[in-house]
Amino acid sequence: MIAVSSGFIGGLYSAIYAYLHGYMPAIYANVLSFLISFVVFAVILLILIVLFVYLFGWGERKIMGRMQSRHGPTYTGPFGILQNMADVIKLLSKENIIPNNADMPIFGMILPVVYALFVFTFAFVPITSTFVGINTSIALIAVFLVLSFMPLLLFLAGWTSGNKFGSISAQRSVIMLVSYEVPLILVVASVAIAAHGFSFMNIVSSQSHVWYAIMLPIGFVLFFIIMLAELERPPFDIREADNELIAGWLTDVSAPYYGLALFLDYTRMFVGTLLITLLFLGGWNGPVLPPFAWTMIKVVILTIFIIVIRATTVRLTIRKLLRIGWLYLLPLAVINILASYIIFVWLA
Repeated sequence: MIAVSSGFIGGLYSAIYAYLHGYMPAIYANVLSFLISFVVFAVILLILIVLFVYLFGWGERKIMGRMQSRHGPTYTGPFGILQNMADVIKLLSKENIIPNNADMPIFGMILPVVYALFVFTFAFVPITSTFVGINTSIALIAVFLVLSFMPLLLFLAGWTSGNKFGSISAQRSVIMLVSYEVPLILVVASVAIAAHGFSFMNIVSSQSHVWYAIMLPIGFVLFFIIMLAELERPPFDIREADNELIAGWLTDVSAPYYGLALFLDYTRMFVGTLLITLLFLGGWNGPVLPPFAWTMIKVVILTIFIIVIRATTVRLTIRKLLRIGWLYLLPLAVINILASYIIFVWLA
């Protein structure tokens, strides 16, 4: 049986309903309480996403600047913290130009749809044991089902632009994502075997003593590498092979949409690091500090590590990338799922 609940929204709903019930009929109090609870959850989630995106965009430029012997953002605000705000204002103030050969309205709606899908995944991904929109026993399946639409949407983004460079880049991105989906599913399945379920709550609670990163080190390394590919981060950023494809499937995207694309990339980073934290690093488990603090500490550490990888690695060619996926990651993923079965099912 599929169980569905929402501790955060449910708790808000009960408190608001108890207050409103004395001032209006039950049916109106019921509807209004649900709407207010949902809006409060959405606003808090939006604030978290915006803060992460803004600070990650600033932190990435500062860290890469220091690693490459330059300052990075410096003069706009203290430590250059307002530089991203200035860039946002600049991008939004420019004209939104649509190519004549673009297939409208699909070209115009792809990026908003992709971003909406990633935001929707936050409904199933818990930040803490209490802050989750939809707590279901199949949350893990739901998240990766939503993310499985990415190859198709990225292909449409490049194809509908009417630009051959965007189309070729989109095809390369789809080939990469499909190649890495198979080992990804096998690694996720190994975690589900270890936790005996697909609920994020069960997965995190089963790591209260030992993380799966320690018990399944091969799976952890594989999932981290595959997440880099899924997020199209270096050295897997073949969509932006500047010397080959200009800006990839974003070649014909003008300033406002390019700003949305950057926002999308950083939101994808939040989703990716949060999934790694929940599946392999014990989620919000930790001593002394509040659960939310532990989740964010692990997410930030992973983010910094990903930035360091970007600053210190070179882009892989499509041939090497596919070779790694099929000849190395897939066999290791099979070994990892067999190890998970032996440790957590056969020997349990």
